[in-house]
Amino acid sequence: MNKRLSIFFSMLLVLSMFLAACGGKNNADGGDKGGTKDTEKKSDVNQELRVNIREEPPALHPGLATDSTSGNVLRQISEGLTRINPEGKPEEAMAEKIDVSEDLKVYTFTLRDAEWSNGDPVTAKDFETAWKWVLDPANQSEYSEILYYIKGAEAAHSGEGSLDDVGVKSVDEKTLEVTLENPTPYFTELTAFYTYLPFNSKVAEANPNWAHDAGANFTSNGPFVMKEWAHNDKIVLEKNDKYWDANTVKLDKIEMYMINDENTELSMYENGELDWAGQPTGELPTDAMQALKDEGSLTTHTIAGVYKYKFNTTVAPFDNVNIRKAFALAINRQELIDNITQGEQVPAMALVPPTIFPESEKGYFKDNDVEKAKEYLQKGLEEMGLKDPSELPAVTLSYNTNESHQKIAQAIQDMWKQNLGVEVTLDNQEWKVYLDKLHTLDYQVGRLGWLADFNDAITFLELYRDANGGNNDTGWSNKEFKDLLVKSASEADPDVRKQLLKDAEAIIMDEMPVAPIYFYTFNWVKNDKLKDVHVSDTGEVQYKWAYFE
Repeated sequence: MNKRLSIFFSMLLVLSMFLAACGGKNNADGGDKGGTKDTEKKSDVNQELRVNIREEPPALHPGLATDSTSGNVLRQISEGLTRINPEGKPEEAMAEKIDVSEDLKVYTFTLRDAEWSNGDPVTAKDFETAWKWVLDPANQSEYSEILYYIKGAEAAHSGEGSLDDVGVKSVDEKTLEVTLENPTPYFTELTAFYTYLPFNSKVAEANPNWAHDAGANFTSNGPFVMKEWAHNDKIVLEKNDKYWDANTVKLDKIEMYMINDENTELSMYENGELDWAGQPTGELPTDAMQALKDEGSLTTHTIAGVYKYKFNTTVAPFDNVNIRKAFALAINRQELIDNITQGEQVPAMALVPPTIFPESEKGYFKDNDVEKAKEYLQKGLEEMGLKDPSELPAVTLSYNTNESHQKIAQAIQDMWKQNLGVEVTLDNQEWKVYLDKLHTLDYQVGRLGWLADFNDAITFLELYRDANGGNNDTGWSNKEFKDLLVKSASEADPDVRKQLLKDAEAIIMDEMPVAPIYFYTFNWVKNDKLKDVHVSDTGEVQYKWAYFE
């Protein structure tokens, strides 16, 4: 009997050792955030991400994209010479080495061995072709100004120079030489931006409309490839096995829905049909913000961005600076934040966010300064030969379809009626049509958000350097303002440069072609098992490192 007990206990010991060994392996995998064990741990987890991007991307050609919807898709499927890493710094991407000349004006990028999704090699010519495509005035790229740091770029785009003289040269298949007009300390941040992305020059030459649809022509070189583009419905991305850093990518699939209703988006998230709801790709309903805060599920992230109203300065009554000032000052920004957005935004009485210029928390004027607004209105009416606000030309406020934009527009409509005695009509369109209206100056007052392309004041100011700039949309220009921006580009002393940019901001805030409303925060809820989605301080989202645990 003792012998049987001994055998029984021996068997129990062996079994417990076996179970412990199994458990030990699982615990090791669970505690390891990288390497082979981590990959093995997640191999049996569904690595499919579902997000909402709200709207049809207006353009997935990097040379034509100007908006965050297009940009957020492009960042997943394409890769530039550099990429912004999880710490918010530029790191080598398609370039495996970057050499800079002593005068800080010549960058030599050595490309790594990488392939397009169709197997073609990624070459220096692909970058040269893509950048010069943007600068070719025939292509009407609206974001060409962001390449003006390159020698000869502005002259080529304006027709005063040749594309052959632009400082971009593919020395050989793996070497790209870029010469700048002036030292630009943030140039490697710029090369991560979507306008600097390459495209497959071989495919583009054979198929000029390569970027219109998913399929064999839509070749990409990023962490994911686009497998489906059901216009105005859904985009499906899958892991790109030809991506040079494919071992880092854990997600197998990303489904991007186009649901332009905040309540539906949140409902889908709560029903387990989405893994993320809210910004930066979607939006949460404003009525739900407080409840999400109270339950502790809401994440709030401060970013360098500004929500603003633009004035068409080429038509009455907003061709009058005092009328513009009156409308800008007669807005109660804090009330909009407290009662509508509820996302801990900051009232904006300046154009450059306080994350870049701390002084912007105070700004250039008082919030809801109705008394001053009435003074400006009266002065503007006198200059126009009018006696009463009712004699002003009809005013229409435009916005793209969105619950929050609509509520803000309705509130400001009421403020302008109450504070200025001006009747305002509201007008809304879907995103792509709305952008076209702004770009063609087919509006009077229109909302738009702007997120920093990189963490510098120039990204908020250079939009208004030229009246016909692709993203100006106001028709406004000012020679002194432009001269300050030009001078800042060659100023080596950072303190002097900052003052030049602040002087430029003061000019635009005095002439008010735009009325800043609030500085952005991003707010979202997400699946607790989703890890390492990186949202930068400039509002970019990247899924390269994301995974489900």
